[in-house]
Amino acid sequence: PDPKPVASSRDNTMSFEDTPDAAALILTFGAPIIGLVFALFYTFQTAAVKVQYSPRNKRGSNYGEIDGKNEPLTYGSNGIVNEEQDGEVTKINDSLVRISGLITKGANAFLFTEYMYMVVFMISFGLLVLFVLGGVRNWTTGIGTAVSFWVGCITSIASGFIGMRIAVFANSRTAVKSNESIGAGFTTAFKAGSVMGFALVSLAILVLVILIEIYRTLFFSAYKNNDDCESCTVTMYECIAGYGLGGSSIAMFGRVGGGIYTKAADVGADLAGKVDQGWDEDDPRNPAVIADNVGDNVGDIAGMGADLFGSFAEATCAALVLCAQSKDLATHFTSMNFPILISCGGLLACFLTSFVATHISPVKVDDDVETVLKMQLLISTVISTPITFFIAGFWLPSSFDITGLTVHWYSAAICVTVGLWSGLIIGFITEYYTSGTYRPTQRVAESCETGPATNIIYGLALGYKSAIIPIVCLCITMFVGYSLGRMFGVACGALGILMTLATGLTIDAYGPITDNAGGIAEMTGMPKHVRKNTDLLDAAGNTTAAIGKGFAIGSAALVSLALFGAFADTVGIYDLALIGNWQFAGLVFGAMIPYWFFAMTMESVGMAANQMVLEVRRQVEEKRRGQALNEEKLDYKSQGMDGLRHSIKEALEDALNESKSTENAQELSNKMGALAKMLKEKQEDLEQVHGRAVAAANPDALETTDEQYEKCIKIATDASLKEMIAPGALVLLTPILVGFLFGVEMLAGVLLGALASGVSMAISASNTGGAWDNAKKYIGAGKLMVDGEVRGKKTEEHNAAIIGDTVGDPLKDTSGPALNIVMKLMAIVSLVFARAFPQTGYLQQMVGL
Repeated sequence: PDPKPVASSRDNTMSFEDTPDAAALILTFGAPIIGLVFALFYTFQTAAVKVQYSPRNKRGSNYGEIDGKNEPLTYGSNGIVNEEQDGEVTKINDSLVRISGLITKGANAFLFTEYMYMVVFMISFGLLVLFVLGGVRNWTTGIGTAVSFWVGCITSIASGFIGMRIAVFANSRTAVKSNESIGAGFTTAFKAGSVMGFALVSLAILVLVILIEIYRTLFFSAYKNNDDCESCTVTMYECIAGYGLGGSSIAMFGRVGGGIYTKAADVGADLAGKVDQGWDEDDPRNPAVIADNVGDNVGDIAGMGADLFGSFAEATCAALVLCAQSKDLATHFTSMNFPILISCGGLLACFLTSFVATHISPVKVDDDVETVLKMQLLISTVISTPITFFIAGFWLPSSFDITGLTVHWYSAAICVTVGLWSGLIIGFITEYYTSGTYRPTQRVAESCETGPATNIIYGLALGYKSAIIPIVCLCITMFVGYSLGRMFGVACGALGILMTLATGLTIDAYGPITDNAGGIAEMTGMPKHVRKNTDLLDAAGNTTAAIGKGFAIGSAALVSLALFGAFADTVGIYDLALIGNWQFAGLVFGAMIPYWFFAMTMESVGMAANQMVLEVRRQVEEKRRGQALNEEKLDYKSQGMDGLRHSIKEALEDALNESKSTENAQELSNKMGALAKMLKEKQEDLEQVHGRAVAAANPDALETTDEQYEKCIKIATDASLKEMIAPGALVLLTPILVGFLFGVEMLAGVLLGALASGVSMAISASNTGGAWDNAKKYIGAGKLMVDGEVRGKKTEEHNAAIIGDTVGDPLKDTSGPALNIVMKLMAIVSLVFARAFPQTGYLQQMVGL
């Protein structure tokens, strides 16, 4: 087709030339300001919750729930616990302040180290952008793009900082409010999650709008013509695309580094603490336990936030670049703001939806939690739909030209709406395949009856199958978008899936907050009903985390294609022939990149986790030698040693008698197997008895200092950031090298290949890991029945599920979600450097091909 735009009429129902700029400015500035004020208001409300546990019964009942039973609480005349309980309350409060303080301190330590790495990267890569674009094209483009890149980096860093701070600020408060009721705990966690969701989206929009206003003054020909000149609309928005590059680059640190950190801390805390020492999972004597709690926030708060901020920035920048390619849109400020206006409309829809969870239909009973969270996504999607058509009808001309195709305002609205509803469907399908409530994950749990091998097989099959419907939804969105609006329509689909970003981030941040709250309740010795409430809140959070990952992957795929469209339009590729030597080679090579990246991140998790385990073991052995514990002073009797010894003796005597009287070899074999299983359980019990005896003999013997906690945090931080350098270099440098050496057509093949293989791989890996995790929890909760017998913890089925969960941890928390960055970052790098790439690569020119 003819690549040159064709003039089209604009017979608007409302004269487009008369649409005031102020109308667009009011919404683009007003919506994010409302969002920031709303986030600030919820911050103050969260801060108003005192970090102070009190056994006062605020539910108006004389009973408290303890392990599902109603047991009377003891009150004085004023409703406060009697004096003999004051010591226990004081101990809980002291532990509450200390543990929450250590988690906050650990988060700050991680952020400080991560930011040092980021600053070095920002300066070096920003200078590369400046000199490459300035030298190859012109210095206006080089400076403008570099500044946008730095602004995007800083905004992404600020967004991650806000999310991390509110998460570690709210976890202890959620634990305290969960003592009152499950509804009070939910509201606290949900409002804290809203702070991240609305602050991130509002900040992203506001900074982008301010950047455009500044560039609007500097690029004096903007909105007057869209010729290829230094000061025209096209050049201005190509420079602003650096904003998306900055956001996506920082997302590499947040998503990959955060994922490695999370798994290093998690594995280190479990292996060196629970397995080696027999400690509980959240035992504060474990040097890695604070790093583990910090890690819960690093991946799912800062990592997910940076990832979705990058998606928003990239989708918006791609749509802006494509708008600037149209003569009908590029000369009008209001129409050029359409992508940002769509995001503002979605932010307002999320604002209205949030009141459903906090005021209109709040959580009252246990079963309400998951329903209320899921309804947030559904309601925000429903509200966003008419808002989309209103914005398109008011701010777009009735028809306009996009690369030779006449597009109507309602066509753009339809493209946005299809993306909007595709995102919702992808989220719910992800939940179906990963939640223990539904059959797919239950079948994975049932497969553990025959061992870990079948568990692995079923889990992998589930992951591959779970990619089918999301891929179909993405294909429909891409088909509708390209049919109605070419690559601009695809970009609108990406904007649609991100319209409810504030709500998605809210429910995603909610999960780690409630997870930390449960750990704090356990470590501080709060009553069992508090942990019960936090576990119920966290169970719903696990489901929403899976929805969030599906949402992020789907948006990444559409954003990547939108960026590819902007890149193709920029370099003049309108009809790419994939059957060609360089194009076909690029397609196959690009399809390999996600696998290379996946392998590097998986290996990095193993290396970082190994360092953490060795450090925890070193600290524990050092403290043992320093205290010189006298084994003879250990009181095993008070820890239940006599009962264990007696039960072991009886079991061995029974086995001896049965071996003498049993003639059938198979029957005797079965009995020996049962004995071996029982002795294994008793061995674990003996290890726990020893750990408790050591603690009782000298409570301070294994006490961990703040410095020792920080040592583990530093190891997890340094290892995660060091190990992510190679995967990051692969993603950043591949499009640059391919573009300069082999030309834009081979690069186009690389981008399409990486997208095609990356999206399916990301969905399957994330859902496989999620299903294995929830299958383990399903069995651990005693929900698996085999031949009428409950098969829960410490059974062969549970052990098989643990193996699957261990394999799945890096799939769902590191490598799988990190593939989002592969798809997006390669595409945005290609777009930013598009004008600098030669049509025929330098290596091609040298060899004459």
